[in-house]
Amino acid sequence: MTAAIVVGLVYFLVGWLFALPTTNAIAWRYAFWAVSAIVYLAQIGYEHFVRRSSPRLLAWHAGLASAIGGFGLAVAGLVHDLLTRGTVRPLFFVALAAWPLLTGTPALVGALLAGVALRRSRTKRRQSHAPESHLQAKESDS
Repeated sequence: MTAAIVVGLVYFLVGWLFALPTTNAIAWRYAFWAVSAIVYLAQIGYEHFVRRSSPRLLAWHAGLASAIGGFGLAVAGLVHDLLTRGTVRPLFFVALAAWPLLTGTPALVGALLAGVALRRSRTKRRQSHAPESHLQAKESDS
C-alpha cells in the first residue's frame, strides 16, 4: 500500500511539474505520458517480481496509485482556479470524483491483464524447466 501512495504522489508531481512550462506544451505533455508509462510499468514489475503480488493485488495497487495521482491533479486544478479567479467553478468538484475514476479504472484493468499474463508466463516457464524424471513419473501414472 505504501508503494501505491508513493507512486501516486509521483504521478501527481510529474503531472503538475510538467504542466508548468509555458513553452512547448505539446512536447511536455508527451514527456508526461512517457514518464507516466515508465512509472506504471515499473510499478507493475515491482509488484510482480519483487513483492510477488497476486494479479488482483497488483492491479489494486496500480489503480490506487493512478487514482491518487488523478485526485491530486484535480485538487491542484481546484486550488489554481480558486487562486486565479477567486472562486471555484462547480465542475472542479465533479473532477474530484471523476479524475480518480477516469485514471484509476483503466490503470486497474491494464495492470490486472498484465498481472495475469506475467503469472501465466511464470507458470509456463516453471513447467518447461521441470526435470525429465518428474515428467516420466506423471506419464507412468496414466
